[in-house]
Amino acid sequence: MNVLLLLNGLKGRALEELRSSLYNELRTSEGAKRQQQRFCGLVVAMSFNFFVAVGIILTNKLVMGRVGFNFPIFLTLIHYSIAWILLAFCKTMSLLPVSPPSKTTPFSSLFSLGVIMAFASGLANSSLKYNSVGFYQMAKIAVTPTIVFAEFILFRKTISFKKVLALAVVLAGVAVATVTDLEFNAFGACIAIAWIIPSAINKILWSNLQQDSLPNACRLMWKTTPITIFFLLALMPWLDPPGVLSFKWDINNSTAVLTSALLGFLLQWSGALALGATSATSHVVLGQFKTCVIVVGGYLLFNSDPGFVSLCGAVAALGGTSVYTSLNLKETNHQSSSKQLPT
Repeated sequence: MNVLLLLNGLKGRALEELRSSLYNELRTSEGAKRQQQRFCGLVVAMSFNFFVAVGIILTNKLVMGRVGFNFPIFLTLIHYSIAWILLAFCKTMSLLPVSPPSKTTPFSSLFSLGVIMAFASGLANSSLKYNSVGFYQMAKIAVTPTIVFAEFILFRKTISFKKVLALAVVLAGVAVATVTDLEFNAFGACIAIAWIIPSAINKILWSNLQQDSLPNACRLMWKTTPITIFFLLALMPWLDPPGVLSFKWDINNSTAVLTSALLGFLLQWSGALALGATSATSHVVLGQFKTCVIVVGGYLLFNSDPGFVSLCGAVAALGGTSVYTSLNLKETNHQSSSKQLPT
């Protein structure tokens, strides 16, 4: 009898220790990263990110085009609200990895990122509404030179002459691709230009916070999403046309909008998975492939015809981006190899 009680006690203790270890493995950022690498391989992560990234742009264009939901800021608000609900569910189920206890994030940094995200995401959907899919993608490529210029202005960070030439090719290709687009829209072009600057700042702030304070993307989203929702509510009366309450919320329209919102949440998650599962080179190649597929998808689904000259500009912009990324990677590899040399 005593032996049975002892065995039951040992079994219960072992189960409790196993449950505690699994809980800690999921709750800590390092444990979550190990679990992610164990269950989500390279092919799964990159395929997931590819389909979500292509799907959300085409779905958003469908929602604001054929569905007739002409309220890009309100659509962005729905995206972040659904993401907030899903993140709250994950937090309730203790699925969000905790931040390292030694790292604290100033509220001013989170507030700044939340405000910039509201402008960047809202103007991105506005640009997609008023421009063709190809024009939208070319404006997105122009974010990289803007980031380099912003880092030079803010942090006096300089780059090599070869990188400057590569970025000059990117800018020239983007200019040719956008100006010669047969569906060029002056108002849409202004929206796209206004979107590039907050998008670049958003990437800089997001990268700095992830490297310095919050390495987990979902944890960072959880802290900044309420701020973004508040400022999207403030932007709605200024940037959205009137008549949002008169929109017909039938089953088909509601399904399309909710699908777009779910893809918006999955985009952040899939991007973090892809960056964690692959090298920078593979991720950039994947980004170039996504651009090509999105442009072709816009041509097939929305009868978008940018014209031959615009396509040549797009190819030049993609080539310049590839060269710039290659130079970055060579410089990074050289620095890492020099650090490993014995002194």
